[in-house]
Amino acid sequence: MPAAQPGRGLYAITDGPRADLLDAVAQALSGGASWLQYRDKSTDAARRYTEATALRQLCRDHGASLIINDDVALALAVGADGVHLGQHDDDPVAARAALGARAIIGVSCYDSLQRAQAAARAGASYLAFGAFFPSPTKPLAPHAPIELLRQSAAFGLPRVAIGGITPDNGASLVDAGADYLAVISAVFGVSDVRAAAQRITDLFSSDRNPAR
Repeated sequence: MPAAQPGRGLYAITDGPRADLLDAVAQALSGGASWLQYRDKSTDAARRYTEATALRQLCRDHGASLIINDDVALALAVGADGVHLGQHDDDPVAARAALGARAIIGVSCYDSLQRAQAAARAGASYLAFGAFFPSPTKPLAPHAPIELLRQSAAFGLPRVAIGGITPDNGASLVDAGADYLAVISAVFGVSDVRAAAQRITDLFSSDRNPAR
């Protein structure tokens, strides 16, 4: 099956501290993940720096991009490709000033076109919407209608779908215009990480996508 088109594909997000983090990420990257987000809400700064540095090299070895969740300083310190910002994090303008013109600056827009418009105007690199399905990571996340993916095409930025996405329900989001499927549990919460990542990557194959 053909690989994912350039600029589209699986956006794998790590699920916090785990002993086999590097091995699990290597499997996800081997399965086709083109973006990796390091998400770790712990306060162990030394471990987070060490892990992020190792993940940066892994991503480079696989031709993938490393994005740090919610931590501009860590992204800058390890030379990551970018940062993902939530509702209560730094604004995209400040992140861009810190990380440079070529950095990937992602913004969570949840179920809000208004927030997406503001993020686009502030210089975001991509817009993340969700949760589209019940999410085991964020069970109280607002529900985002799939129509948001079509409506947000007007902003001219890559659209990331997140929230309860699996290999079985992700196709509908790709067909609605999602450029990336951001996945945590359905990749890092299963025994065969590589196979799970490959199944989601395969959703972007040109032989299954309808004309967009």
